[in-house]
Amino acid sequence: MRIMGLDVGSKTVGVAVSDLMGWTAQGIETIPINEEASEFGIERLKELISNYEVEKVVIGLPKNMNNSIGFRAEASLAYGELVKNETGLPVEYIDERLTTVQAEKMLINEGNVSRKKRKKVIDKLAAVILLQNYLDAH
Repeated sequence: MRIMGLDVGSKTVGVAVSDLMGWTAQGIETIPINEEASEFGIERLKELISNYEVEKVVIGLPKNMNNSIGFRAEASLAYGELVKNETGLPVEYIDERLTTVQAEKMLINEGNVSRKKRKKVIDKLAAVILLQNYLDAH
């Protein structure tokens, strides 16, 4: 069963998918969105779900450090409901605190990637990290 991981931001959604065995996560792309204009990239997401034959979606839940649900986590929950309603797939959430920070550190320390290039791939890498964390836990 292939699982898709999503790192939802206000301007982009990082997308990763698992291999068929559910062992590893690979980054696919970053979908541009615009929350303010209610443009959520759902059509592109549905294309990717179909192309990769995804059966479940995992969305990062950016809780506050005190474990409370803030504005960004509420936005991720709303995005998850939209995905569930539009695709009919089950949606699960995984605590993603600090995955973007972890992704940035990886790109700086291990990849020596410039700031401009980091902006283009950081959400996709964060999606890989959160999906891999989910796969490892299950």
